[in-house]
Amino acid sequence: MPNTHLLNQAEQAAADGKITPGALENIRSWLTEPKYADYTPQLAEHLETGKWQELDDAFWTIIPFGTGGRRGRMYPIGSNTINDRTIGESAQGLAEYVKSQSRETKNLSCAIAYDTRHRSEHFARLCAEVMVAAGLKVFFLQGHRSTPELSFAVRFKNCACGIMVTASHNPPSDNAVKAYWSTGGQLLPPHDKGVIDCVMSTNAIERTPFDEALADGRIVRCQDEVDAAFIDAVVSLSTPGPRDLHVVYSPLHGVGATAVCPVLEKAGFSQVELFGPHAEPNGDFPNVPGHVSNPENPEVFDAIIDHATQVGADLIMATDPDCDRLGCAAPLTTTAGAEWQTLTGNQIGALLTDYLLESHKKRGDLSPENYVVTTLVTTQLIRRIAASYNIRAYGDLLVGFKWIAGVIDEKGPDRFLFGSEESYGYLAGQHVRDKDAAVAALLLSELAAQLKTEGQTLHEKLDSLFWQHGVHAERTVSVQMPGSEGMSRMKELMQQFRDAPPQELAGSSISQARDYLSQTTTRADGTKQSLPGPQGDIVILDLEQEGNYVAIRPSGTEPKIKLYMFTFEPPEQIANLDRTKQQLIDRLDHIEAEMRAFAGV
Repeated sequence: MPNTHLLNQAEQAAADGKITPGALENIRSWLTEPKYADYTPQLAEHLETGKWQELDDAFWTIIPFGTGGRRGRMYPIGSNTINDRTIGESAQGLAEYVKSQSRETKNLSCAIAYDTRHRSEHFARLCAEVMVAAGLKVFFLQGHRSTPELSFAVRFKNCACGIMVTASHNPPSDNAVKAYWSTGGQLLPPHDKGVIDCVMSTNAIERTPFDEALADGRIVRCQDEVDAAFIDAVVSLSTPGPRDLHVVYSPLHGVGATAVCPVLEKAGFSQVELFGPHAEPNGDFPNVPGHVSNPENPEVFDAIIDHATQVGADLIMATDPDCDRLGCAAPLTTTAGAEWQTLTGNQIGALLTDYLLESHKKRGDLSPENYVVTTLVTTQLIRRIAASYNIRAYGDLLVGFKWIAGVIDEKGPDRFLFGSEESYGYLAGQHVRDKDAAVAALLLSELAAQLKTEGQTLHEKLDSLFWQHGVHAERTVSVQMPGSEGMSRMKELMQQFRDAPPQELAGSSISQARDYLSQTTTRADGTKQSLPGPQGDIVILDLEQEGNYVAIRPSGTEPKIKLYMFTFEPPEQIANLDRTKQQLIDRLDHIEAEMRAFAGV
């Protein structure tokens, strides 16, 4: 048997407890199977020098190709990391599955784009080489571009599939591939499982040199054409109105300046300032707190708020590295020197929903056939706003924008108005099938400019929605659980919430537990009934007060458990708005503390 000496070293390390059994199993595969032969020298160096922690981290499991793609920490070797092998087999598996689903395989194509992360262009070129070798033409967006532009490119170029190289808002150590179907949306059943099966069974990875394929036309650089068409498609969604708005915009060292800035400029917003410290495309995200470019994190806005206050700006917007999520901050009032605060993803989604529906109503083209789409963990304020305009709202969806995209195609894109999820993802229009921060930035700027003429801020507009529909306060908490021990702990916790959930939270009894995995609702008295809706790994605990509940689920892209907390007070119960808002914040504090205590986190 080849590499016997190296195998013996790995087996001894496992016997000594230096690496886990899973790591040993995967190291054995990489030492004995021909498809991993290119990586033997690096693996041998790790074994010979006793880099046991590095080996265990890199090999303790096989990095999953989930329904969206593959994401994780970059490392030159390892079944559990992002490297040439795991990226290459992802592209190979996608190509093979696409061909298996196509009657005509001669004219298949794939669109590929990448963000500003380290090695993103390298991985994008690798994917292009694999696709070409598999017989697909590649439309390649040279230079970093946004994820929604990749979704647009798939549809614009009539591609069979697409690949976006990005790890979204993950730390600088990470990268990933997101796989897209011909719809421009991420993989949905049955294609998700089909691609996963092909990826996991990939042996040889065939590649055609990039420059060779570029020279003979099998790879076509198309960024200029796609850029112009994408920007036009987004701007076509604009509504005429005020444009007097001083915006400070941050791409958080990502790709956003290629999308948000040209869209706002073409839509007539001439006072858009690119925040200098975050303007440089840089995979280290050097000037962002903790080097994590996530607009969900209020701390990323601190320095921008300081600057916006000095220059007298009206609105701050920031996008994540691949520009599919949008966060914002605004002054609480129009008074000079007013305090600035960020808005949550739920609050932004509610504001944009109301703005869009009101705009359509004024134009006279709002119909009961129109609809908006959310997920199970998105604020119910959006549903209540939709009801007030007499339009449909679909919200019984698992977490992930791909499910929203699926509803758009199922129910009909012509009647679709808006999609929103709590994690700062929004979409209007039919041009893409993924969340799009450029569209969200356009709509939010229009709303803020309109409110400015009325002497209101975004926060004050949100208060008016609370008076009309009730006060909604939500909070999302992520509990990191990395490594093999973390994965086991996540499974234990989810089982704990299923088998023996808490009986009360914040002094309120739990009226029922909804388990979407078993699709069963368990009432407080122990009776059970079937639960309609999607099947997935999420548990929702409903409190006795209407609109107050907690959702628990493991993240599909990162090693963590997510807790979603929702509180609500109906409008007829509001006497003092500020007092009610504070009461809900206090309730959220109690719920979070008790959930953490129950879960031991």
